[in-house]
Amino acid sequence: MVPYEVGQLVKMKKGHPCGSNQWRIVRVGMDFRIKCLNCGRSVMMPRTRFERRVKSLLSEDDSKPG
Repeated sequence: MVPYEVGQLVKMKKGHPCGSNQWRIVRVGMDFRIKCLNCGRSVMMPRTRFERRVKSLLSEDDSKPG
C-alpha cells in the first residue's frame, strides 16, 4: 500500500471531462478528496476506488505544462 499524503499530485487512469487527468490530494482517510489541476473541481471517493484508479504519483515538475 502506497502512503498517500495531502498535497501530493496523482495521475488517474481515466481523464476528467475537462480534459485533465492530474489531481491534487486534498483529504486522506477512509474517503479521499481530490482536486482537478485544470478546472479546480473537487471530487470525493472511497479509498478503495481511489487506489484502483490511481495510475502514478507525480512530482511538482510533472504537473507544469511545457
